[in-house]
Amino acid sequence: MRRFAVNGSMAAAFVLCAGMMTVARAGEAAPDFAPDPGTGWQTPEDEFIPPPGGPGPIRSDPAHPYLSFYKYPLNPHPAYRVADLSNPILQPWSRDALRRANLRALSGAEVALPKERCWPVGVPGFSILPATPVYFLQTPKEVVMIWTQDHQVRHVWLNQNHSAAPKPTWFGESVGHYEGDTLVVDTVGIDTRTFVDNYFTPHTDRLHVIERYHMTDGDKTLEVDLRVEDPGAFTTPWNAVQRYRRVTAAPMPETVCAENNGDHFNHGLDAIPQARTGDF
Repeated sequence: MRRFAVNGSMAAAFVLCAGMMTVARAGEAAPDFAPDPGTGWQTPEDEFIPPPGGPGPIRSDPAHPYLSFYKYPLNPHPAYRVADLSNPILQPWSRDALRRANLRALSGAEVALPKERCWPVGVPGFSILPATPVYFLQTPKEVVMIWTQDHQVRHVWLNQNHSAAPKPTWFGESVGHYEGDTLVVDTVGIDTRTFVDNYFTPHTDRLHVIERYHMTDGDKTLEVDLRVEDPGAFTTPWNAVQRYRRVTAAPMPETVCAENNGDHFNHGLDAIPQARTGDF
């Protein structure tokens, strides 16, 4: 993959947007997730953190514990993701889908995640993208989240209602508002070709995700509380947590995923996205 420095216009946009913060409540400034062009948020977590109590996300099968390369880079053993099928949140059909994914992982076949094959990850999968930082652009009308490793960009439209019938898209239709020091994001209309997590947990077109972004630890940590609802795939709504550490990395890097990312060793990897029509 090639890396490039972002040009000066992008840096200027960060500076401009940092000075255009919306107001959360009368007389109260919204949280500033991008006080300068170099501030990003990075996580070593490529799976969700369980909530303090109640139904939670899919985790690894205790018989096949997953050790993240991002969290434990010196781990010498391969770590395949094998989902815990006993999690009670699963509907029968979604459990069957995960069982098939488990069999493939246990077969020893190469299993590439959608992000590794340059596909958009959707929501809430956006919250478990490690390796490179997520950057924020905040303006009075929208919040833009940018994961730099593969140009994955989310738009959150502020102080608006959802469309009557949102057209399914990779990241869905996100609307948001500020509640004091918290950005609340409500997302529907998420393309069913995406997965909920890195275990290949499926969802239906009824998926509804609410995220609450707020800073802790003296603004050194960004915490996201997630609530996931999909009566078509899950038996109950469930919650999860994600945490990012604040990093400074200027200029913002840019990585092109689809360059030189073919199946060169014939492992049977999924294809990378191909344009159906030319740009010009």
